[in-house]
Amino acid sequence: MDPAFWQGRRVLVTGYTGFKGSWLTLWLLSLGAEVWGYALAPEPERALFIDLGLDQAPSSSNGGRLHHHLGDVRDLEALKRWAANAQPQVVLHLAAQPLVRRSYEDPLGTWATNVQGSLNLLEALKPLQHPCAVVMVTTDKVYANREWDYGYRENDRLGGHDPYSASKAAAELAIASWRSSFCGVAVHQTPRLAIATARAGNVIGGGDWAEDRIIPDAMRALAAAERVGVRRPEATRPWQHVLEPLGGYLLLAEKLASAEAEAGAFNFGPSLEANRSVRELVEAALGHWPGQWDDRSDPQAPHEAGRLHLQIDKAHHQLGWQPRWPFATTVERTVGWYRAVDEGALPLQCCLADLQSYQEAEVDAR
Repeated sequence: MDPAFWQGRRVLVTGYTGFKGSWLTLWLLSLGAEVWGYALAPEPERALFIDLGLDQAPSSSNGGRLHHHLGDVRDLEALKRWAANAQPQVVLHLAAQPLVRRSYEDPLGTWATNVQGSLNLLEALKPLQHPCAVVMVTTDKVYANREWDYGYRENDRLGGHDPYSASKAAAELAIASWRSSFCGVAVHQTPRLAIATARAGNVIGGGDWAEDRIIPDAMRALAAAERVGVRRPEATRPWQHVLEPLGGYLLLAEKLASAEAEAGAFNFGPSLEANRSVRELVEAALGHWPGQWDDRSDPQAPHEAGRLHLQIDKAHHQLGWQPRWPFATTVERTVGWYRAVDEGALPLQCCLADLQSYQEAEVDAR
């Protein structure tokens, strides 16, 4: 990443009050970007966005500035007005209904947010009169999951069993159709938007307080001196620290802006050794915060994929991107964050320490 690229750059971030959005906003502010946020209010129980004080401070010490706006991506007219105010040079679209189990409870809301919300954003950006790089974030779950032992590539078949996965696959199709139809030099098209989608693996890291995610659930249990309940211990996922895909999104945006990357889909996942079972993740976490776990598998539970893995060759060859932290470091930094906060450390200090460590790892890797 080129830090100078982001200094003073106008960046529209949807979903900036969420877990990944909060980390991304903090990172952009540290780079001196002018962030225009658009999102629903943070979750009422607990949110990293509030813990970091992002709701109170309009600027960072490095000169970045944050413009707040609460809104729903399903509201096209509100989105149009905010995009017109922001006049973004980069857009990072993270707004979504991101939980598989919640998608069973609210399938229509999930589809409306993940599909129509994505199209609303693209429509809101169409009137821009200057170049804009757009990264639309989806998920590793967009692929038709065949429970393979090898990873999915960007040109593999899309699909989805549960409403969340299917809605994200549908969003990929809708975004690709919109790009083919409305990006160009014809009278009905715009030549100014460079649009790519980003498919990330399962992210973990400090500050995720969502329900029905293994790390937040485990950290809450350990803080309360309770046993960790694990509902699918043998399911495998491509575990990666939240900073890994976020760094990929930022690099992709830079390459799109300079026409060094194609407008298409990119996988951002960990190295092969980090494709581990939930059992292995929990046992690794307990090595840093001692406790016990129980197998709470429920054969009547809604369907979730058993095996997931991504191939990341395209991001490596076209962007020069690769994961920086191995599985052991990812777990250590994640559990260390929660344990430090439980013992009284400030979340902002913990996030900045992780960000500094990750950036130093990037330099070391090169």
